[in-house]
Amino acid sequence: MEALDKIDRLILRSLQADGRATYDQISEQVSLSPSAVLRRVKRLEDSGVIARYVALVKPEAVGLGLTAYLNVRLEKHTESHKRNPMDVFRASVQTWPEVVECASLTGEMDYLLRVVVQDMQAYSRFIMDTLLKHPSVEDCKTSFVLDHVKATTALPV
Repeated sequence: MEALDKIDRLILRSLQADGRATYDQISEQVSLSPSAVLRRVKRLEDSGVIARYVALVKPEAVGLGLTAYLNVRLEKHTESHKRNPMDVFRASVQTWPEVVECASLTGEMDYLLRVVVQDMQAYSRFIMDTLLKHPSVEDCKTSFVLDHVKATTALPV
């Protein structure tokens, strides 16, 4: 994809603020015709700049009142005939609905997980029955979210 121009960035800001905005609404904000906005949005979608559209659900509104960040360290050595511990862990994380985000890190720990669950009992079940029983996991450290100071999905385009 060629570099984004000022209009592309304005369209992206508009869609990040309201993914259901109509082409008419966006066209008023960026001073283009609705058909020109449609062409630009289609190009942004086709090139992968816009990955997908989603509904953002408030966790508390669906009974998920506890958010935790877990630093996870994996075992480093494994028998040569086994799969790489990181590959095994990455595959498993994809199947854990409690994990809403997973990032590979530099430093002492290998991964940072954002876990969203109903309450402390659900968190304990996840840790004891799933995470710590995973064969690749060596250690984890948890921090619980006390208050959300800032949460956005919008990128500074």
